[in-house]
Amino acid sequence: MTSTDAPAAIAPAPPVLAEVVRSGFTEGHHRGSLVLLAADGSVERTLGDPDAPVFPRSSNKPMQAAAILRAGLELSGERLALAAASHSGEPFHLELVAKMLAEHGLSAADLRTPPDLPLDPAAAEAYLAAGNVRERITMNCSGKHAAMLAVCVRNGWDTASYLDPAHPLQLLVGQVVAEAAGEPVAAVGTDGCGAPLMAIGLTGLARAFRSFVLAEPGSVERRVADAMRAHPEYVAGTRRPDTWLMTEVPGTLSKMGAEAVQAVALADGRALAFKIDDGSVRALGPVLARALELLGVDAPVVSRIGRAPLLGGAVEVGEIRATF
Repeated sequence: MTSTDAPAAIAPAPPVLAEVVRSGFTEGHHRGSLVLLAADGSVERTLGDPDAPVFPRSSNKPMQAAAILRAGLELSGERLALAAASHSGEPFHLELVAKMLAEHGLSAADLRTPPDLPLDPAAAEAYLAAGNVRERITMNCSGKHAAMLAVCVRNGWDTASYLDPAHPLQLLVGQVVAEAAGEPVAAVGTDGCGAPLMAIGLTGLARAFRSFVLAEPGSVERRVADAMRAHPEYVAGTRRPDTWLMTEVPGTLSKMGAEAVQAVALADGRALAFKIDDGSVRALGPVLARALELLGVDAPVVSRIGRAPLLGGAVEVGEIRATF
């Protein structure tokens, strides 16, 4: 570097969204970005850089499910909710995935999900105790993949390459994501399940969720939102915050994603999206609860979601708590 060269700009660190407090001592922090939208869609509050592209991970699933409907697959009820799910791998999830595949002449062997155990710890313990091993159908994205395969069968598209970013279905997914977010897809990557993953900003993600709950009845977007809200246990599981929130706050659409991404839209159009920068899901509940409070949500489930105790010797000695 010569004497006339300016030093490269260093991006500021994202703000602290949550702190880890043990025995009265703050031992760690979780940074990230967040956006809150008012009912009219205007930006009410931001922290960090919510316009910077992120991979929403499974928070993109409502848009993926909408693309599947737009491509012509007839899904409704629990099946449509499962197409937008990161399911817990409970028996009722796995049974319906198997049915969805069989209804279209498919089997678990057609899935391209990586073999996995149930996402829910209790379900995983029961699954292993029964002598089972990691399977493709058990992976939490198998409902989405079953629906993707089914629409390929319906349209005569190649099923072996359904995860190729150039596949007709995945090209349509990209269009739906961009339309719902109101911004172009910034990058395409590969999600943990192997499916193409479209990057958008958190503001765009919040806009997308808002657009789904406010969409015209009967539209593909509204059909996805309605199915998820009517059957939240199929979107997540019986012991998951998305299920609790959609059950206990009527009209709410909620979907978390890996690497600590969360998007929520309330029935009147208020919405939020955030990402914990280090990907730690342990901070997700406290941050989500505080964001809901700032949006004016007053319900017992908010405290339930926000509770994140720290244990020492099997005794509660601290907590993870939001800082904003």
